[in-house]
Amino acid sequence: MFFRWLKNYMPRGIYARAALILILPVLLLQLLISVVFIQRHFDGVTRMMTSAENIDLRYLIENTNRAIDTIDAQDALSDIGIPLQIRTALPATDVPTNDTKPLLDFTGSTVIETIRKGIPDILSISLADRRLVVVWVETHHGPLRMEFSRRRVSASNPHQLLVIMAVTGALMTAVAFIFLRNQLRPIKRMAVAATDYGRGRITPFTPTGAVEVRAAGMAFLDMRNRLERQIQSRTLMLSGVSHDLRTPLTRMRLGLSFIDEEDAAPLISDVDEMQRLVDAFLDFARSDAGDKIETLAPGDIINAVIEDNKRMNRDLGLSGVEGEHELVPLRPTAIRRALDNLVSNALRYGNHAEIGVSVTDRAVRFWVEDDGPGIPPEQYDDAISPFVRLDPARNQDKGSGVGLGLSIVADIARTHGGILRLGKSTKLGGLKAELVIAR
Repeated sequence: MFFRWLKNYMPRGIYARAALILILPVLLLQLLISVVFIQRHFDGVTRMMTSAENIDLRYLIENTNRAIDTIDAQDALSDIGIPLQIRTALPATDVPTNDTKPLLDFTGSTVIETIRKGIPDILSISLADRRLVVVWVETHHGPLRMEFSRRRVSASNPHQLLVIMAVTGALMTAVAFIFLRNQLRPIKRMAVAATDYGRGRITPFTPTGAVEVRAAGMAFLDMRNRLERQIQSRTLMLSGVSHDLRTPLTRMRLGLSFIDEEDAAPLISDVDEMQRLVDAFLDFARSDAGDKIETLAPGDIINAVIEDNKRMNRDLGLSGVEGEHELVPLRPTAIRRALDNLVSNALRYGNHAEIGVSVTDRAVRFWVEDDGPGIPPEQYDDAISPFVRLDPARNQDKGSGVGLGLSIVADIARTHGGILRLGKSTKLGGLKAELVIAR
């Protein structure tokens, strides 16, 4: 339970986590040394120095108490205090009621404690001025004020070791982080190459870094090459099958031309259906193979689709265009194939369809909506699956196919790092298909 709670507050990036792993032990080590070693060390030094200073203070107090009167005591204090470098005042009039110590005085408590243990009749001690120690003590002639340098009871620079540790730790951490970044950089490059490949782009990548990272990079390249060979083999196989089937189909069509037109009409329809099936299989196999990425305006593709459908007297309108002239890297042939499939599906099962595009900083969104019967939400996943035909939802009398139209669109979306979303059109009441592509 604790680790689950801690996981929510851990950094997400590999650089931040590596820096935390690197810096946290250094900070804990310095804190441990500061608290356990440095504090105990300076406490011991302070006790010894303060105990030595107590000897001078007691000697001064004893001579004051032996004096006959206040004048004699003041003379004794002058004769003894000056050589001992202790400034005195008798009788003192500014005696505070409590001891005074700055909040961040690391050795102040030790100084006060040691002086009180070594000298009786202490009235108060003041460490308000970090350079001085002021002690008030009761004598036979009234309160005695004694003032001497703070350097005589504690180390002059107790913070030097802390500063050296902090500066050295920061410097070593910076150097270590530079080396760590160089080790993590190949992982980041491999992640970029894998992301680009998921979006259909082949990014040059050379494995570098440690042995384990280099091995992971080689495994990624090997996987990418195998996938490329598999895609090429699939495309070549289906292209060969398509080519081989077109020859007998052409002969069949030629033979049917010599038969009576009324008798040959059903057979010609079957030949045309076979031709459409072959073309659908080929489109599904090649997806966007061989289609190079070009930088163009998505609005131009939309306008071309609408113009082509107008020439075919198909009822396709413009739903809307946002960011019409913004340039985006796309595979134009693949995107055009996907939009043609969506428009054909929309007009096959509906009477009117509309197409639109929206370009933002993060994505390009094409959509096609129609006024047809639509698809139930629980069947959206099945509609995108290959070779699935939703007979109850889509009228088979309106057209034929093998259930690859939406699958081709979904595959093209995945190669662009995007997704195909299906929903209900709030404007026309039918199906709304959105092709969302990450930029």
